[in-house]
Amino acid sequence: MIKTIFSLLLILSINTLAKDTAVKTIYDFKVKTITNKEINLQEYKDKVLLIVNVASKCGYTPQYAGLESLYKKYKERGFVVLGFPCNQFASQEPDSEAQIQNFCRVNFGVTFPMFAKIDVNGDTAHPLYTYLNAEKTGILGTKSIKWNFTKFLVDKEGNVINRFGSSTKPIELEKEIEKLLE
Repeated sequence: MIKTIFSLLLILSINTLAKDTAVKTIYDFKVKTITNKEINLQEYKDKVLLIVNVASKCGYTPQYAGLESLYKKYKERGFVVLGFPCNQFASQEPDSEAQIQNFCRVNFGVTFPMFAKIDVNGDTAHPLYTYLNAEKTGILGTKSIKWNFTKFLVDKEGNVINRFGSSTKPIELEKEIEKLLE
């Protein structure tokens, strides 16, 4: 009897410990900037975020201009776009981080934060994207990202509010962004 009670208490305490260390918001993740500096997403606490997997050689690449436009318009109110280059879709982001950064700056005037190239799907997916995919699924409940320029909208508390497919233009998110900035 005592052994059974002890076993139950041990299981309950392990379960509680596991819940306490589980990821609760995006602020629990560390990422590398495009210049290879590791940061904690805690730096973006109290900001509305739009997290996007991006690529330089994609049909949706012109969305960089729309993302930059949103960033410039709302950054003073606490909005930040976070761009994560990804080469998982038809090898549309084969360049180095330095080349990606230069391409974005020269062609689209990108000033929003850009990060090191990552995978967003599968066993090699960055933990941030594993979390995002689990928090907001795509069409028909699928977790995997379907293509470049999938967008995740995150509120000031770090909760994933919505997920948008590649074909959703950045300007189409403006009303939702404004609502979260209120």
